Amino acid sequence: MITLKAINQNGSCCSPTKETEVKMTAHQNDKKLPIVIIGAGPIGLAAAAHLVEQKQAFILLEAGPEIAHNIRSWGHVTLFSPWRYNINKAAKALLDGTEWVEPNLDALPTGHELIDLYLKPLSELEQIKANLQLNTKVVGVARQLNDKMKTKNRLAQAFTVYVEQANDIHVIEARAVIDATGTWGNPNPANTSGVWLQTEKALANHIDYGIPDVNTNREKYANKKIAVIGGGHSAINTLLALAELQQQYPSTKLVWIMRKHSVEEAYGGEEKDALAARGALGARIHELVDSGKVEVMTPFYISHLKKEQNITIIGTTNGEQKVLTGFDELIVNAGNRPDFTINSELRLAIDTATESVQALAPLIDPNEHSCGTVRAHGEEILRQPEMDFYIVGAKSYGRAPTFLMATGYEQVRSITAYLSGNVEASKRVELDLPETGVCSINLVNQSNTCC
Repeated sequence: MITLKAINQNGSCCSPTKETEVKMTAHQNDKKLPIVIIGAGPIGLAAAAHLVEQKQAFILLEAGPEIAHNIRSWGHVTLFSPWRYNINKAAKALLDGTEWVEPNLDALPTGHELIDLYLKPLSELEQIKANLQLNTKVVGVARQLNDKMKTKNRLAQAFTVYVEQANDIHVIEARAVIDATGTWGNPNPANTSGVWLQTEKALANHIDYGIPDVNTNREKYANKKIAVIGGGHSAINTLLALAELQQQYPSTKLVWIMRKHSVEEAYGGEEKDALAARGALGARIHELVDSGKVEVMTPFYISHLKKEQNITIIGTTNGEQKVLTGFDELIVNAGNRPDFTINSELRLAIDTATESVQALAPLIDPNEHSCGTVRAHGEEILRQPEMDFYIVGAKSYGRAPTFLMATGYEQVRSITAYLSGNVEASKRVELDLPETGVCSINLVNQSNTCC
C-alpha cells in the first residue's frame, strides 16, 4: 500500500489520512507505462530531456508538423533574454555529448534560431526522437473508464490520452501527464472586456494577433493607418517593426492604443532593466513617441469595432466616449489565454482571475505584482487535485504575461524529479535568474514600493 498526500481544492497539501490511502493498481504503479508530455516546444522538450536523464519512459506529442511549431509562427522576433537563459541544463548535458555547437550565451536568438540551433538538434537525439510523435493532436485527457464525476477508484486508474493522427483516433495510456501546450494561438480580443464579438470576428482579414512579420508583408502595412492595441512588449516589438517600415513609407501612420494610465508605464525599466535587450525596447519606443512618429491613445477602453469605409474603433477615455476612425489594419497584442478544452474531464484547481494554476496565482497576479522578479516554484505549487497531472509553461501562468522560459525549465525539472521518485530533488530550487525588470510604476511614482 502506498500512502498519498491529499490535495485540497486550493492546491495546498495536507497531512495524509486514512481516506487518502489508496491501493495502487498495476497500471498506476507500473513504471512501464509512460509519462505523456503534450507539446514539443521548449518546455515540453526540456521535460523530455529530464526524463531521459531520470531514465523514465515517456511519449512526447506535438500537434504541428515540426517541433516548436508555434514558435515558428513568430520566428522573426528576437527574444529579449540571451541564450544562457534559454537552454535547459538537462538538454545541454545531452547535446554536449554530440557535435552540437553551443551558441554564444550572451547573444539574443530569434525564434527561428531558437528552433534551428537548439530545439531541433535536441529533438533529433535518438533518446528523444524515438519517443516523439508529430502531427498528433491531443483532443482529450481522462482517467481510464472514468469521467470527471467518478471518484471511486479514480486514483487507481491510468490516464487515457486521446489523440488524432491522420484522421484517426488513438488512445495512449499514461501514468502521468504534463501539459505544456502553452497559450499561443488563443489570443485575447481587442475588446477591453475580453469578450469576443462577431463584429471583431468579421474583420479577420484586417486584424493580426501577435507580432506579424512586417518585412514579408510590407504591402499590407505600407502607407496605411494602423492601430496597435496593447501595452506590453509584444506591442512594442510590433511598433518598432512598423516604425522601420515608416522610414521607407512615410505616409504610414501608427496609433498605439492601450489601457495604461500613462504611456510612461509601458516603457518599463529602460536602461535599468536587468535584461538589457528588453530595457532597450522601452527606450526605443520612448524615442518614437517623443518624436511624434507614434501617436498614443491612453487610457483607452475599446467597447467594439465597426467596419465602415475603413475600420472604426469605439471606446471610452477618461469617462467619455470617443470614436477613432480611418484605420486600414489593426494589430492586437492583448495577450493570450489558456484553453482547457483537452482537460475538461480532469479535476483542476485553476485561479478564477488569472486562469493560472491556482496555487501559483498569488506569485504572479499582475493585479498584485508590478515588478518582474521571478520567484522559483516547482512540483508542489503546480500540483493539481488530479494527481500526477501537471500544467506547465506559459499555460500554467494562464493570462498573466510574466512567464519566462527559464521558469518553465525549473518547473519541469522539479516535476520530473518528483515523478521519478526523487522527492528531495523536486523540493530544491535550481533557478538562477537576474531580476527580470524594474517596477515601471516606480519610475512614475516613487512613493510606490516594489514587491
